[in-house]
Amino acid sequence: MIISHKIRLAPNNQQATYLAKAAGTARFAYNWALAEWQTQYAAWQDDNTQPKPNQMSLRRQLNAIKREQFPWMLEVTKNAPQMAIIQLGAAFKNFFAGRAQYPRFKKKSKSRDSFTLTNDQFSIDACRIRIPNLGLVRMRETLRFSGKILSATVSRTADQWFASITVDTQDYHHLPPTENQGTVGVDLGVSALATLSTGEKVAGAKPHKALLSRLRRLSRRLSRKIKGSANRHKAQQKLAKLHARIANIRQDSLHQLTTDLTRRFHTIGIEDLNVSGMVKNRHLSRAISDMGFFEFRRQLEYKAGMRGAVVVVADRFFASSKTCFAPGCGYKVDKLPLSIREWTCPVCGAVHDRDINATKNLEGYAVSYTVSACGGCDLMPLK
Repeated sequence: MIISHKIRLAPNNQQATYLAKAAGTARFAYNWALAEWQTQYAAWQDDNTQPKPNQMSLRRQLNAIKREQFPWMLEVTKNAPQMAIIQLGAAFKNFFAGRAQYPRFKKKSKSRDSFTLTNDQFSIDACRIRIPNLGLVRMRETLRFSGKILSATVSRTADQWFASITVDTQDYHHLPPTENQGTVGVDLGVSALATLSTGEKVAGAKPHKALLSRLRRLSRRLSRKIKGSANRHKAQQKLAKLHARIANIRQDSLHQLTTDLTRRFHTIGIEDLNVSGMVKNRHLSRAISDMGFFEFRRQLEYKAGMRGAVVVVADRFFASSKTCFAPGCGYKVDKLPLSIREWTCPVCGAVHDRDINATKNLEGYAVSYTVSACGGCDLMPLK
């Protein structure tokens, strides 16, 4: 499995300046290539005899002109501009495949920057990473995974630098032992982040809601500063640190929940939520975004893959909340507004908590799906 370990760096002032310069070079190369791509693509549409743009031709074009037009690019690693253009090619590939929107120009920012290195351009030495034209930079911890190192992305969040090192590994010794408690259904919500079919309810951290007043105060202070001034830069840094803190709290709570689920259960049933459509509801968009539903599913799936567990995703239109889970019933109500948290089945008379009912149906869906997928065989316990 390909997995990455994001490690905080501890560069000195000279090294931090180099990292910022390399990230700026990558951003410039990306924007230059995007502008060239648009120009060449328009020319190709008008005249099919003109070459169609691609990332390989743009990389050759930049290499041919950078010594004369952009000599400052030579001060940083060659990977910074080259990998930026490769990433632009991947962005266009995703766009034409319908998986992403049209690539946009990158905005200059003092709080979010990055550049990528291939595995032949850096090396790891215990708690240090060697970067071309810079030398050794201290890392806050050692690389957690063993295996083939593929790449490293150096990024800045607020005033901190990180190296995300991608490794192809099969070594999962860092994982705690699996308990193998069977199957569970998980229903996500905004009042509680997750409700389990065991009856447990996990309250979300809701960091954005908790720090919203401070976020507004720092945003107002930033808007009053003169552009280009030192005080505006300080205000930007304070606001960026707060945004980073909110993101870190959310990530930590999601990691704890997904690790606990994959450690305890070998089969996990969840819903295929239309998160992009849900956030269009102006009454719930902030609460939904604060929970991080998409990130929950992403973490759950890759951690389950590491353990050999199974994540069963119910269809988007599966009526988990509206269907009575009582044995032999299965009655489905026509409408069930979000304001109704409990309902009584008119057929069997069972009283259902909306969220618990959904998790029971998701658990049953996961069990039936797993049995049909393995042909009715008994599930083998995980080691």
